[in-house]
Amino acid sequence: MYLRGDVVTPGYWKQDELNRERFEDGWLKTGDIVRWDENRYLYYTDRFDDLIITGGENVYPKEVENILAEHPSVAEVAVIGTPHERWVEQVTAIIVPREEANVAIADIEAFCVQHRGLAGYKRPRKVLFVSELPKTGSGKINKSILKQQYRMQQSTSETSGGNIV
Repeated sequence: MYLRGDVVTPGYWKQDELNRERFEDGWLKTGDIVRWDENRYLYYTDRFDDLIITGGENVYPKEVENILAEHPSVAEVAVIGTPHERWVEQVTAIIVPREEANVAIADIEAFCVQHRGLAGYKRPRKVLFVSELPKTGSGKINKSILKQQYRMQQSTSETSGGNIV
């Protein structure tokens, strides 16, 4: 999404490099991916920075997160791309299970296979269970930290062990 107008910032104070990156002919490049429907309603899809390209296919993490959040044993979930030797990136789900839940990777995989809204290439190839997800000051999941933590780890198998990290 690109924005321009009287209420849009004219630029970042004393940050020329960021201004060159984020502005084009007076338009602010937000980094948000949006779509119009047939009635001209605008829908937020995801952040461009979060887009996962796996085997040449685009995967929007928010779409996968919304589906995984439907699983009764999932308290919180974040989806990121992590390195994969064949597909360049793989869809990786980082899940905080509900306290009372005894969930395994096989449960998540079966749920994904059965869900009609989740195409095969969008299914997580790596599932990690953690006790908590890093948060920003406003309480949102901090994907930047997750990407730093998990993108550095090269994939050694299609899925991780079911340990709580």
